[in-house]
Amino acid sequence: MGQTITRWEPENEAFWNQAGKAVARRNLLVSIPALFLAFAVWMVWSVVTTRLNSVGFSFTTGQLFWLTALPALSGATLRIFYSFLVPVFGGRRWTALSTASLLFPALWMGVAVQDSTTPYWQFVLIALLCGLGGGNFASSMSNISFFYPKKKAGAALGLNAGFGNLGVSGMQFLVPMALGAGLFGTLAGAPATTAEGKTLWLQNAGFLWVVPVALVAVLAWFLMDDLATAKASVTDQLVIFRRKNTWIMSWIYLATFGSFIGYSAAFPMLIKTQFPEINALKLAFLGPLVGAVSRPVGGWVSDKLGGARVTLVNFVVMGAAVLGAIHFLPEGGQGGSFPGFFAMFLLLFFTTGIGNGSTFRMIPVMFRGFHEGNMPLGASPSDRDQATRQAGKESAAVIGFTSAIGAYGGFLIPLGFGSALKATGSANGALFAFLAFYATCIVATWWWYARKNAESPC
Repeated sequence: MGQTITRWEPENEAFWNQAGKAVARRNLLVSIPALFLAFAVWMVWSVVTTRLNSVGFSFTTGQLFWLTALPALSGATLRIFYSFLVPVFGGRRWTALSTASLLFPALWMGVAVQDSTTPYWQFVLIALLCGLGGGNFASSMSNISFFYPKKKAGAALGLNAGFGNLGVSGMQFLVPMALGAGLFGTLAGAPATTAEGKTLWLQNAGFLWVVPVALVAVLAWFLMDDLATAKASVTDQLVIFRRKNTWIMSWIYLATFGSFIGYSAAFPMLIKTQFPEINALKLAFLGPLVGAVSRPVGGWVSDKLGGARVTLVNFVVMGAAVLGAIHFLPEGGQGGSFPGFFAMFLLLFFTTGIGNGSTFRMIPVMFRGFHEGNMPLGASPSDRDQATRQAGKESAAVIGFTSAIGAYGGFLIPLGFGSALKATGSANGALFAFLAFYATCIVATWWWYARKNAESPC
């Protein structure tokens, strides 16, 4: 425990059964709560923005949508760098450090929301710092990919990401309840009183995560491991930018994970603006919950049927769900059906989870196929082992990098909804734009990965 492992051969079945499986499981079991907390802190503004003005602030709808979008912007950018850090620092060290960094935005938020004179620029900085949680996903997925054999990678990555993604719905479920109780007594400060006369501890949205984050950071330090066989310099990993599949999969993952995190961030405010009679916080958590739970299913089904095939069908269903959501939206503030709209968005969240799992199953398979296909005839066993290790390092870096690109959806989708609502008063324009994007992903998935004689079947 808490060591650097010098021999790691997950593709060796005897090694895997004797020692590898237990070590991999232990690292996964610590990685999951660390990622859960990262997502919770990352997306906490999706709830806080619905309550800021009720405790004395006077921000516009546009400013509030920006606060929901900024964590995704910084988180996506940080993921680009985080993608390459596990092979440099080691999974144990980096997981502990990156988890502990979440204490900064959690504590600052808890203080800032108690003073209604806190300027908007401070909230902008806190929102950007919450992006530290978004960055953690890239390093976490990269780290776990090293521990598992390729035939089990889809399920393992699906569990890590799926239960990690639950941090969004968990936060959207827990924080609204925590806002109504003085959980930390006088240590957390005094509550605010809303215009309706309700008592609200908005600071709990930040303080709620302090103890769990500190505890999991310690557990990561003592219970996780570093793999010497995963060591690589940043320069060694930059080869992925010469691989065409890196860029294609980044585009595809922007549609799956980008949709999940973008809709998660925007959903409460979208409900509030389009169906003001509905209490958004009582229902919004169900969307990210469905998306998170379905992600391991996407990885598991893809292990059985093939990632490309599952991804292709999934994009078709995503497009149908968007059309359904458009149909049920009100027009000019009139009509619409919230039950129909909500059902279509639950279906959309479900498909984002399936697609997240299936795309991450595709990456290790295609990179292993690429390196094995480029081996000369009569290659020695040592050459084959080297090719397998190189494929593992490249696929881990690509998983991290595609997750970075995908996370920009968390910025673009709330911004798209905010811009559409400002221009027309309706979210239809944004949804039609997302539909067109999904159509391009259907074509890309079919052409490069799913059709007969595709370039990189996976």
